[in-house]
This record gives sequence, C-alpha cells and structure tokens, in this order.
Amino acid sequence: MVLIKEYRVVLPCTVEEYQVGQLYSVAVASKNETGGGEGIEVLKNEPYEKDGEKGQYTHKIYHLKSKVPAFVKMIAPEGSLVFHEKAWNAYPYCRTIVTNEYMKDDFIIKIETWHKPDLGTLENVHKLDPPTWKSVEVVPIDIADGEQVAPADYKAEEDPSLFKSAKTGRGPLGPNWKKELVSKADCPRMCAYKLVTVKFKWWGLQNKVESFIHKQEKRIFTNFHRQLFCWIDKWVELTMEDIRRMEAETQKELEELRKHGNVRGTSAADAE
Repeated sequence: MVLIKEYRVVLPCTVEEYQVGQLYSVAVASKNETGGGEGIEVLKNEPYEKDGEKGQYTHKIYHLKSKVPAFVKMIAPEGSLVFHEKAWNAYPYCRTIVTNEYMKDDFIIKIETWHKPDLGTLENVHKLDPPTWKSVEVVPIDIADGEQVAPADYKAEEDPSLFKSAKTGRGPLGPNWKKELVSKADCPRMCAYKLVTVKFKWWGLQNKVESFIHKQEKRIFTNFHRQLFCWIDKWVELTMEDIRRMEAETQKELEELRKHGNVRGTSAADAE
C-alpha cells in the first residue's frame, strides 16, 4: 500500500525563471541545513543522458540522526537513519527518489514534478492510469497564505504577502493574487505539479509514517517556494553557468561544514 498526493504550487514567474530560482534556492537551503556531522553530502552532480532523457543527475546522502521523529528513532537501529536521494533533473520534468539502505524496498519517497506555464488547472499531468489517478488527493499550495505556514516556520522577510521585488516589480501577493493573474496576460505564471508517492512498510507504523511524511513534504514545499519567491532579486539575473559554479562551491562547503561540526541551521525535517 502506498499513499500518493499531487501538490500544486503556483508562482508568479516563468518556467524558465523557475529553473534558475529552484537550483539557487536548493543550494542556499543545503548550506543552512548542514553542520555538526549531519546534513547533506553531495556525492554526484553531473550531466546524464538515458533513453532519450537528458539533464542533470545528483546523488546526495542525508545524515539525519537527530532530525527524525521520536517514534521512529526509538525503533530504528544505529546507522539506519541515513537516506540516499537520487534526482534526475530533465527540466521541465524532474524525478527524485529517496531510499534507505536499512529498510531497502520497504521504504521509498518518489517525487515527480512537471513545471507548466499555467495556474494549476491541468488534470492528471503525470498521465497515471485512471484507477490510480482517482485515488490521488490533489493538494493546492498558496505561497501567500500565512495560514498554511506553521508559526515556528514564519519569517517576515520570507512572506510573499509582504515582499515586493525591486528588480521585477512583482509582489506583494494579496489574498486573491492567483485570481488576479487570470486577467493579467502579461504577468508570468507557472505551476509545479509535484506527484509524491510514499511507501513505508513497517507493521503498526505504516499509516502513521506515510501521513507524517506527506505532512512534512507539504511543509517543505510551502516554505521552500515562499523563500524562492522572496529571494527572486538574488537569482533572477543569474545564468545556468552561474548556478553550476555556485553548486560546485556549495558541494565543497557542505563537506567542510559536516566534517567540522559547524552547525549552520536545522534541517527541513527538524520540526517534524
């Protein structure tokens, strides 16, 4: 049994802009979540081409011993709380698979994303078979809605309802910003359709953990995209060459932070 949901994140930017903004924001967030012997270790970040699909492949290891819920930590053996994330970024399509060597086939998180230039109105963009699609819960995420943000996560400088971009003039985003976009043909818009499949096969904990993981995925998607929009003036003029250079520098910094225990922040899983 698996639990599948599709999260739809609408943003006031183009699909092309988002590609740069996403990679920039991931690099910044990775540095903020690493330190004290934990965090993110980048093993590979290289171009790939397979079966007609072409893009960037990354393999990361997440060391999260202190970042998981207590009820999992109580029953998980030492060394088992290490997760491998493999991602194939063939933008505008991306696929990410998270696994755990201890649980093997009994644990997987798969995130498949299509980035489309619309307001989140496409149905079954991932082309699932009808019975599977019927079982999928669609979850819209509004980056300007403060009600979708946990009080502990809120930061005024990362609030799209307060932020106005000096370089693009976009924002602040009011309560009806998505409806207003419909009548503004010249204003960019896009939607990230994120299909998340969670499998956790552990007797007595399956439903609880699968629901827990989905709750955290929604939290991560919400906070990440609020940041991405509010950081737009930092990344909107960057090129893909700038991004690859930044990723290489980040990879070196992450290794140093992990080795020397210089805690820079908390992981996205910390308040889970």
